[in-house]
Amino acid sequence: MRLPYLAFSRIQARYTIGVAAVIFDDNGRVLLVEHTYHPRFPWGLPGGWIDDDEDPAAAVARELDEELRLAIRVLRVVHTAKTARNHIDLAFLCDALSPIGNLSHELLAYEWYPPERLPQLKRFHRQAILAACEFAQRSDNWERV
Repeated sequence: MRLPYLAFSRIQARYTIGVAAVIFDDNGRVLLVEHTYHPRFPWGLPGGWIDDDEDPAAAVARELDEELRLAIRVLRVVHTAKTARNHIDLAFLCDALSPIGNLSHELLAYEWYPPERLPQLKRFHRQAILAACEFAQRSDNWERV
């Protein structure tokens, strides 16, 4: 049974997977970062790519630690989309558990933005923020947004 599975898995489509964090502060503002290597849309949600055999929630926590020295608690997936030919992005609603520390070389700056006054963002990032806002408004036990 293992041989047919290995043969079948070799012909299946391969995808990369990205993760992003939607984090709100106590005033309902969302954390955005200015990415060093994204000239067209420099501002966006913090995040990155899933490593080989890595859990998506662990990946977003790792990326925020690496890029912002920020500890987070992952709450739930709020948005998913196929954003390129062989790429899928997942956005997680998260809580910050620590202050932001030193930024990695991948980031130039960070800023907290009111959801109604966002800079130009990639479509996925804007949709993820809107989905997180909608979830927070529907949720009785999540009152920060």
